[in-house]
Amino acid sequence: MQTIFVDWDGGNVKLTWMPQMKLTKSLIVTSVHAVCIKDGYVLLSHIKQRGFNYPGGHVEPGENLVDAILRETYEEAYVRGTIQYIGSIEVSHQENLMFDSNGKYPIIGYQVFYRMDVQECLPFLREHEALSRIWVEPAEVPFVINDHELTKVILEEALAFNDSLLY
Repeated sequence: MQTIFVDWDGGNVKLTWMPQMKLTKSLIVTSVHAVCIKDGYVLLSHIKQRGFNYPGGHVEPGENLVDAILRETYEEAYVRGTIQYIGSIEVSHQENLMFDSNGKYPIIGYQVFYRMDVQECLPFLREHEALSRIWVEPAEVPFVINDHELTKVILEEALAFNDSLLY
């Protein structure tokens, strides 16, 4: 586990990376994300107003996590592949003085991360919020991605996974 604090819209938010944390129905999952890998390169999507990041997004009502990540990777990067769960970030607003208890996020929620081994890269149609996609050498990801330092830990975790664990 690794914990950092980030400033999100003026609030102090605690993020804790939990590799292979057991997912249960009682957890409130706010989003799913995938480290997409093909031929030794990592895919990053350029999302409007967020910059380059791993493809991912919110889970739709009634949607399971696997269906959500497969939909999101298609919508943001136009790729398909096999996935494996690698871990979650616990997002805690308990120390966030700016937290809105009536807002759309819970006081503690989870962002779920998968590794996707890309099997199909389709034409990029720009039908959703993604502006572009790029393939980056793993060592270059920290210089391109627009996010907190846990993204590096997540990348290391994704790269370390054995392909025999894919489902």
